[in-house]
Amino acid sequence: MLRFTEQELEQMPLVEGALEVTAAVDPAFPAGWVKVQLERLAQEAEHSLMDEPNAHLRLEGLIRLFYREWGFSGDHEQYFSSENIYLDKVLERKKGIPVSLGAIFLYLADRLELPVSGVGFPTQFVLKVEWFDGETQFINPFDGEYLSKQVMGAWLKGHRGPFSELRNEYFDTAEHSDVLARWLTVMKSALLREGLFADALRCSDVVLGAFRPGDPHEIRDRGYIYQQLDCSHAAVMDFEYFIEQCPEDPTTKLLKLQIEELNQEPLVLH
Repeated sequence: MLRFTEQELEQMPLVEGALEVTAAVDPAFPAGWVKVQLERLAQEAEHSLMDEPNAHLRLEGLIRLFYREWGFSGDHEQYFSSENIYLDKVLERKKGIPVSLGAIFLYLADRLELPVSGVGFPTQFVLKVEWFDGETQFINPFDGEYLSKQVMGAWLKGHRGPFSELRNEYFDTAEHSDVLARWLTVMKSALLREGLFADALRCSDVVLGAFRPGDPHEIRDRGYIYQQLDCSHAAVMDFEYFIEQCPEDPTTKLLKLQIEELNQEPLVLH
């Protein structure tokens, strides 16, 4: 389980929180090595850019350094791979997804005293730059390109339907706890795709233990993982909890059928 409280995670850089949640899922995760690599990148960025007094130019320099010179980029070919969420693999391959690339970029931006924060936009993680003159810009951490609200509005319509509209809260700075819970959800989905059910179960346990205790949808998903691990009794308990908490959910009918099938299976002791 996590060594830090939700409040403590909120106070540390997002990337350090990501290291903590990943280590909670995978005890063999090389968090120390990742910290060394992050510090190396931060020192190189400081050496190259900290003498630039203009913050706008400093940000442009960081974007150029991160995406052009160092070669970090979004992974178009294996977007849903767990390698894009484990930071050691992201640093080795210089490929990731918005939340993993964005967390590293945020760490470097903070070291360069740049006003960059993270936004949990409904479609993906986005970087927000709040300049001292009141101007606000958005950056896609997948490729380092600036985003307009029109583009993000198109994303939203593609994600939620043609009548979806942008809301002000979609652009609020995200709480680290929300981003980390989302991080673990992405990690869990990747591990499930790869058939790594025991690792996915640890993801679910960390989410329930640290971020969303008692969340019926997370418990339903955990029941599915238990089912894949042939832990029928545990799966039934999680499915029954979800049905009790969300009786009107359209998946309850299917879950009831699965419960009937699981109750007919012999008890397996693990």
